[in-house]
Amino acid sequence: MARMMEGKVVVVTGAGGGIGRDIALQCAAAGAKVVVNDIGASVAGEGHDSAPAHQVCAEIRAAGGEATPNADSVAEAAAAGRIIQCALDTFGRIDAVVNNAGILRDRFFHKMSLDEWDAVIKVHLYGAFHVSRAAATHFKEQASGAFVHMTSTSGLIGNYGQANYMAAKLGIAALSKSIALDMRKFNVRSNSIAPFAWSRMIDSMPSDTPEQVARLARMQQMTPAKIAPVAVYLASDASSEVNGQIFAVRNNEIFLMSQPRPERSVHRSEGWTAETVASHGMPALMAGFYPLDRSGDVFTWDPV
Repeated sequence: MARMMEGKVVVVTGAGGGIGRDIALQCAAAGAKVVVNDIGASVAGEGHDSAPAHQVCAEIRAAGGEATPNADSVAEAAAAGRIIQCALDTFGRIDAVVNNAGILRDRFFHKMSLDEWDAVIKVHLYGAFHVSRAAATHFKEQASGAFVHMTSTSGLIGNYGQANYMAAKLGIAALSKSIALDMRKFNVRSNSIAPFAWSRMIDSMPSDTPEQVARLARMQQMTPAKIAPVAVYLASDASSEVNGQIFAVRNNEIFLMSQPRPERSVHRSEGWTAETVASHGMPALMAGFYPLDRSGDVFTWDPV
């Protein structure tokens, strides 16, 4: 039987380690030719080292696959364009993009600096836009293509000290939906994954309380390799009927995540005043209010 991604060319950003590395390896094992993009920066986005991308390419070639490294930054439009051009120059086409590159600069909101905000937004949200936009023209012309974006339950649900990351990750979910709507007439798909997996980004999370220590212990059970099969599937033609969806992957569990829809309503035929909103509107809606949950408050059971 033919491998699921035979003949396809895939760009995986942030593929020098963690989740991106396993996605690149499994795409190659499924028959794809892979552009392994990674600037080799620290978790905070500092520094530059081409070695991680070259190492992953070496692993792919050792297993009989085809791959080429790329060390351009997703955070700048011109550099992101070079990532897609690398696929075209090396392999002659582009079929799928996995937007995985990311950094963390966690800080409680009242302490967050402009630089910390900008850096995370630029890599995650601008990065997903820049790489996707560079590929979109080619996808339109060939009337095929798939985008797979990494969102996060931190953005979909919430977490402490991550205003920059949460805003970027929820923005990516909306970006993915917009691409799905705008490009479905060209046979182009766009979906998002919220991954639960142990990586160096998760390793930077605080472990100051017994609850945080227990959460990290649960996370360590979930390897990046568990995320890759869903990403490979969504990048392949096998997912032709799947578009505009958000999935969470947690060890051996796959979740279809909800998207905002009206929950409750209240009406006054004469219209509202601030006073009737206070006396009638909010009390009527309050039963449907969402608590200030974090991701860990919703996913409370051990990974299975």
